[in-house]
Amino acid sequence: MSRVIIVGGGAAGMMAAYAAAECGHGVVLLEQNEKLGKKLFITGKGRCNVTNACEQDKLFENIVSNSKFLYSAFYDFDNRQMMELLTKAGCPLKVERGERVFPVSDHSSDVIAALQRLLQQKKVEIRIHAKVRELLVRQEAHQGNYRESEHGEDDVNKQIRGVRLADGTEIDADAVVLATGGLSYPSTGATGEGYHMAEQLGHTLRECVPALVPMEIREPWCAMLQGLSLRNVMFTMQCGTKEIWRGFGEMLFTHFGISGPLVLSASSYYGKCKDRTDVTVTVDLKPALTVEQLDKRILRDFEDNPNKQFRNVIGGLYPAKLTPVMIELSGIAGEKKIHEITRQERSRLVEITKHLKMHVTGLRDYTEAIITQGGIKVKEINPSTMESKLVRGLFFAGEILDLDAVTGGFNLQIAWSTGHLAGSSIPCAE
Repeated sequence: MSRVIIVGGGAAGMMAAYAAAECGHGVVLLEQNEKLGKKLFITGKGRCNVTNACEQDKLFENIVSNSKFLYSAFYDFDNRQMMELLTKAGCPLKVERGERVFPVSDHSSDVIAALQRLLQQKKVEIRIHAKVRELLVRQEAHQGNYRESEHGEDDVNKQIRGVRLADGTEIDADAVVLATGGLSYPSTGATGEGYHMAEQLGHTLRECVPALVPMEIREPWCAMLQGLSLRNVMFTMQCGTKEIWRGFGEMLFTHFGISGPLVLSASSYYGKCKDRTDVTVTVDLKPALTVEQLDKRILRDFEDNPNKQFRNVIGGLYPAKLTPVMIELSGIAGEKKIHEITRQERSRLVEITKHLKMHVTGLRDYTEAIITQGGIKVKEINPSTMESKLVRGLFFAGEILDLDAVTGGFNLQIAWSTGHLAGSSIPCAE
């Protein structure tokens, strides 16, 4: 029986611990916080969007970074298997709009409790307040054709031998799974130390940026709309003249800009813009209507109310809070009589209704970001096992890797799948 150490008691770490123990290894799970699953507890506004119930091809379509790397992980342990595992562990699930999966209770604590029961059943040793400072390795003589490194070499000679804790204690191990997460929600203990430990052993860190995070907007009228939620709108983001993301759904105006499901998903593509000084978003407030159909709709309203003031006629087109802003952006005086409005002015109203444009000045920081984009370079990881190509016996799982997805439960599925593959791929000690 091999001794396996899991560093990090989040979603990926707990899954890796379960999978390793299920394979017969002796597992020690080290968590620096006072309890397991601290970030998992606050996901989905405390409800925990466990995964997404879509077909497997849709899983890959919703991955933003390095989707091909996840083939083995998703096929090893997919969304259906995760749902079945939690259900059998005493956490019944439900599927909501967008095929998002939540616990029936709407309490993330029930998901964590189910995972803890699984760990207890598999006799995983859990140590809380156990902060890892360093990964320990030993140099080995060349042992033949073990694997090729990224540089074409076949003499990988670093072997993991354990970890050193912050108090100086050393724990020996045959394998270590690094599942320390990223930088998002620092209040949960996310410090990025896992990145540093991996870099010390030769791994490369891809640029990290906040993702699934609200956007800051230049236009001052956004603040006037604070609290307004728009549903069933089409949201498009462009970098210069190139469209880089499009989605249909819900968004929210805030005192600094915009948020909501559409915005959060779009934010994951902001970090991939080469020129982040020229990023714009456009909202189609009436996506069910073509430009021609919308023009006819407005013209009909105008013809029915020729002597009324403009501000008193267009209220039916928009939410009440949005109407004053649309009047201002249209350039049409609110007190102007309908019969005085020109065709050009009406065309302008149609244009801003179908293309309400805003300029993105940046993203909010890690305190508001659901995930971290970037991380350990996946070319240095074996996608079939999650083992390092640079250090034998070192495995990676979850958000520490350069893997991320849009909203909807996909990021947690990355954690479950990579964690399960890492834990189940650890060979038994000879």
